[in-house]
Amino acid sequence: MTPLQDHPLRYALTNELHARPFPSLEAPCEAVYLAIKQPVEAANRDRGADLAHLLALLDRHGAAHPQPGATHFSSTLGRHDLKWESHTEFVTYSAFSSGLAERAFDPALAEVFPAAWLAGAPGKRLAAVTVRVEFLPEDPAEITARLDQWFVPESLACATIIEGAAVIAGDFRIDAAGQMRFAVFVRPGTGARRVGRIVQRLCEVETYRAMSMLGLGRARELTARLNALDPQLSALVVGMTDEARPAEEVLHALLAVSAELEALAMQHSFRFGATAAYEAIVLQRIEVLRESRFQGRQTFTEFFMRRYDPAMRTVKSAERRLGQMAERATRAGELLRTRVDVERSAQNQRVLESMDKRADLQLRLQHTVEGLSVVAISYYAVSLASYLMLPFAEAAHLQKSVLTAALVPLVVGAVWLMVRRIRKAMH
Repeated sequence: MTPLQDHPLRYALTNELHARPFPSLEAPCEAVYLAIKQPVEAANRDRGADLAHLLALLDRHGAAHPQPGATHFSSTLGRHDLKWESHTEFVTYSAFSSGLAERAFDPALAEVFPAAWLAGAPGKRLAAVTVRVEFLPEDPAEITARLDQWFVPESLACATIIEGAAVIAGDFRIDAAGQMRFAVFVRPGTGARRVGRIVQRLCEVETYRAMSMLGLGRARELTARLNALDPQLSALVVGMTDEARPAEEVLHALLAVSAELEALAMQHSFRFGATAAYEAIVLQRIEVLRESRFQGRQTFTEFFMRRYDPAMRTVKSAERRLGQMAERATRAGELLRTRVDVERSAQNQRVLESMDKRADLQLRLQHTVEGLSVVAISYYAVSLASYLMLPFAEAAHLQKSVLTAALVPLVVGAVWLMVRRIRKAMH
């Protein structure tokens, strides 16, 4: 028997589930993370340029190359383990090293990505993160002292996560070296894969937060334009009731506003859709950390609720307002088109009435012409008939005038009957 055939994509789709494993990190360690994005048309970028940039970094260390068309790759760069991933709109580089530098969050850690190499990147830096992973001290006061030294207290978020397996902290500020800092304190004995998942999720929270907030700038630009279009649209809707203003003129102005709203919707639909998707990822990554409060400090969830959620609500509000204005313009256009159709119907009715009147006048004129035609035809017919009958009249001693008078009613009657039959046959 012929064996059952697999779907062509079965293995590829299954392998996709395992394509991007979390790193395995032994505490203490440090991680340097970088996300690069092209400012415009990032989703349609030349991915070959991203791969070429990766190869340039690997060649600096004599490391092996990935397969052509790869979307993720892991290698070793000296004392660092490198992880590279290509995403829809950006690429990420993660470098992990064992042990800790004497100076916490030393800017020299980021030198794993050389400045000359970064200058040739096919894009701009979207996120840069340094993560310091230490063992959890027995005395919580030691953590507090380090956090006060490393982070800005006003924006510090700190929480115990995963049922006490670790404590995470960060202030979501960019330091003088251009890096965002996160500290992770893990309990001794915490598995390397769990540590790797915590570090990876912190980096993803920052990256997807930055990606989602790209929509905020778009929302502000859109709001400014909508603020200018809203009075125009309102004035046009109010002007629909002005009988003195031609409806077609209002309709043309309304169509111009509707066209601009549709163009704005097309320009911003991708970014707003991506913002919603990235926001969902950010909230999901924080949720899986299963936070609990650490020494009364605000958690990551509380920080994002106060600082991040308003930005996302602004984006959603701008998107919703754009949709509502487009709907208003569509409804107003439909009403105005109805008014134009009614006016045109009335004009057509008046034209038909005028045509009826002209047809009635033409009919009357036709009847008049027919009467005159009977007279004219009869006149010539009587003349011909009198010439024809004159010899017979002279033989009967009748005068020509008597003959003509006798022929007139006969000829006129015959012509009238003939014209009537022709008209009746035509109708």
